[in-house]
Amino acid sequence: MASKDKITGMWMAQWYEVDAYGKKKRCKKRGFKTAREAKKCEYEKSLKVEGSMNMLLKDFVDVYFEDKKNELKERTCENKRDMMNRHIIPYFGDSKINDITPAQITKWQNEMCTKGYSDSYLRMLQNQLTCLFTHATRIYDLQNNPCKKVKRMGKSDSRSMTFWTIEDYEQFIETFDKEDKYYLLFEILFWTGMREGELLALTKGDVDFVNNKIRINKTYYRANGEDVITTPKTEQSIRTIDIPNFLKNEIKEYCDCKYAFPDDERLFPIGAEAVQHKMKRMIEKAGVPKIRVHDIRHSHVSYLINQGVEPLIIKERLGHKDIKITMNTYGHLYPNQQKQVAEMLDMWRSNKAI
Repeated sequence: MASKDKITGMWMAQWYEVDAYGKKKRCKKRGFKTAREAKKCEYEKSLKVEGSMNMLLKDFVDVYFEDKKNELKERTCENKRDMMNRHIIPYFGDSKINDITPAQITKWQNEMCTKGYSDSYLRMLQNQLTCLFTHATRIYDLQNNPCKKVKRMGKSDSRSMTFWTIEDYEQFIETFDKEDKYYLLFEILFWTGMREGELLALTKGDVDFVNNKIRINKTYYRANGEDVITTPKTEQSIRTIDIPNFLKNEIKEYCDCKYAFPDDERLFPIGAEAVQHKMKRMIEKAGVPKIRVHDIRHSHVSYLINQGVEPLIIKERLGHKDIKITMNTYGHLYPNQQKQVAEMLDMWRSNKAI
């Protein structure tokens, strides 16, 4: 079906795609210098249409994101695609899905391990490759999933999680002027455990000053120089957090100081980079351990656990999708109660003997 434009001398590829209603749609792509290039494009497009596992991995990446466009949030897709473009496609992009072997993946893992990445980042890279082959297996009937035959690269960093104690936080927050907007910003982060994006999307209207609650139903990020407000990470992330009276008063005083502060305006009309930069400078000033902005969320959880708060309450407060996520992330922070169980059994035996 490839044809040559007599005026430009360039070749055009043509193929058919089938829409969700089963109707054929004719597609074209111009600008090829040779017939071979145009026919190659047609062949690769036909493999995509058929869902053939003879397609190149770099082409299957496009198929994957097309299939997932209504399931994954835009920012998640951007992050996943960026990791694949930088770490997976350069190694496997020109290989057919069917031809990639466990041995190739093992070599890739070894190469990645020489880059100096953290264990958690290596695990993230592994997860990106695994999700491609899992999708190919489940949806396109790939017969052999090579990721199942290799050991997973990296590991979760929950055991080496960094966070502040309440003393660390108090030392940090004391370096701020209470009139500084960043004082309130970090107060909200520490005493609610909300995500940075959720905080930056927060408006006055989200705060219930009568019942001491904050409603979280959106998140903020910047993409291509534009502010983006969208729904939170998961459905469970839409939640209401109870806040202490002192925090409610701090938010109210902040809003009252601003003339006719509208309910739908962001409390903190800044970006994540500004927050990170401010935190870095104040950490140095306070002389407390260096942590990330997201680690303040971990610090909130650590404080709650230290106060004896149950995991299910923490799950609801953080907006986790499943209690397993909460326990997998923070379970190691809970005190080991094995000794208490043994002492309880001893007491039972002693009482029985009496």
